[in-house]
Amino acid sequence: MIRLPRLLAAALALTLAACAGAPKPAGAPTEAAAPGPRAMVAAANPMAVEAGLKVLQAGGSAVDAAIAVQAVLGLVEPQSSGLGGGAFMTYYDARTRQVTAFDGREVAPAGASPDMFLDEAGKPLNFRDAVLSGRSTGVPGAVAMLAMAHDRHGKLPWKDLFGEAERLADQGFPVPRRMAAAAASPAPQAGTPDARTYFTKPDGTKVQAGETWRNPAYAETVRKIAAEGPKALLEGAIAEAIVAKVAEGPRPGTMTLADLKAYRPKAGPALCRPYRVFIVCTPDAPSGGPAVLEGLGILERTKIADFGPADAEAWYLLSQASRLMYADRDRYIGDPAFVQVPVEGLLAKDYLAERAALIGERAGPAPAPGQPKGAPALAADATLEPAGTSHFVVVDAAGNAVSMTTTVESVFGSGRMVGGFFLNNQLTDFSFSPRTRDGAPAANSVAPGKRPRSSMAPAIVLDKDRRFVLAAGSPGGPAILAYNLKTLVGVLDWELPVQQAIDLPNLIARGETYGAEVDKFSPEVVEGLAAKGVTLRGGGAAEGSGLHGVQATPAGLIGGADPRREGVAKGF
Repeated sequence: MIRLPRLLAAALALTLAACAGAPKPAGAPTEAAAPGPRAMVAAANPMAVEAGLKVLQAGGSAVDAAIAVQAVLGLVEPQSSGLGGGAFMTYYDARTRQVTAFDGREVAPAGASPDMFLDEAGKPLNFRDAVLSGRSTGVPGAVAMLAMAHDRHGKLPWKDLFGEAERLADQGFPVPRRMAAAAASPAPQAGTPDARTYFTKPDGTKVQAGETWRNPAYAETVRKIAAEGPKALLEGAIAEAIVAKVAEGPRPGTMTLADLKAYRPKAGPALCRPYRVFIVCTPDAPSGGPAVLEGLGILERTKIADFGPADAEAWYLLSQASRLMYADRDRYIGDPAFVQVPVEGLLAKDYLAERAALIGERAGPAPAPGQPKGAPALAADATLEPAGTSHFVVVDAAGNAVSMTTTVESVFGSGRMVGGFFLNNQLTDFSFSPRTRDGAPAANSVAPGKRPRSSMAPAIVLDKDRRFVLAAGSPGGPAILAYNLKTLVGVLDWELPVQQAIDLPNLIARGETYGAEVDKFSPEVVEGLAAKGVTLRGGGAAEGSGLHGVQATPAGLIGGADPRREGVAKGF
């Protein structure tokens, strides 16, 4: 069942000393001990975790706590998510054992056009010009999505869930290291007039980590949202300010008050597929969920479970399945309300077997997209997708669970600020080039009312009886897919506790590139991969994970927080 000696050897080989003594994963034998936590929050900032725990301790549901967590994250981690952004959520109902996917992805305004990210000569804009433009901002959806989830699964009054965010914004909070680093970074959004005004002290210097920072405008905004719900954001004075800010040059956007008022989140059954003895659930397209499920489906047809994380063969199989997953995702995934997305074909057993059979003894050239059943003729993708996102997990005392990935897209979104929060630049997640030279359309081209493709893939894992096993996810732009795949394999195949799975080195295999945290791999793994044609390269997206997870064990819940960020996992 649980191969404990192998896990211990793997942990030592990978020098995962920080995880020593972590509770055993679900299914492992346990010594007689006091029961572990029954409720837990794992998020990228301790202040947000404490806000969520206070709600849970007051009798709130997982969704109630998620609202409090997001409200605080938007204040203390504005480079990653906020009230002006979007999100995907998977929700597990412990009573019905069903998983629902909530889609709070931003949408393009009615005035958007396929060529809006082309310059006067018809060439794609460079990313800096696009992200700083008013055209980059989509209608925000995170708050409306949370309100929909609260209507269905909330226990405490909506108005009572924003108190901690309001208090911290009014009274001040210690500036997190990552927020200060982002404010001082060369990111173009950190240099906008709004960002400079917010992050500059009276003496002309930038905010420093550990200093007390206040945001009274944010406090006023969350007071309004607490009193009025998402209407406070999508109608009235704040909506008017958003429209005015987006309309500023250069390259003003077309968003109107009608666009904001018309926004509707979506909800429906999650996309679930079997994996080994488990069931893995994610949101459907345009999220990254179908891609993660395809990656798992390919790996299920390999022997990756026979190896451990100290074995080069395990990472080789993971890398090759990842390349196949990305090739298909980059070609076929878009908003299914606008394009034909062959999800069933991508996840069909015969197609997964066909893709898995392409994994040879050595790595070859970058794989081409496959031809799943139902696949339309689509152009090669030209989407730029940087990392400015956060992930958190909440499990309440009744066993309900939230796995939510939330974003403003890039660092501080568009760099434009309204009511104490930054507006997203989510529309730059569309393909800048709507067609190829031969006229074939891109699945992720811009259209009015369309949701851009996303890599966000918040996952919930169940056992065969549909009992909760794990909730996990990550930020990281397109690398989210690789981060999530690694963590799910670590827990489900290599039987590691979630913290050890999160701590595993990151490897992003996409096309011809193998980005990795090279120094975290043993020399034996690096050499073994090189012998199979996989040369690891450091830097880039491999540094950008922010994995968080909560796992059920016989002794109670255990959590994991990515040491690459500032998060924690705490429960009671």
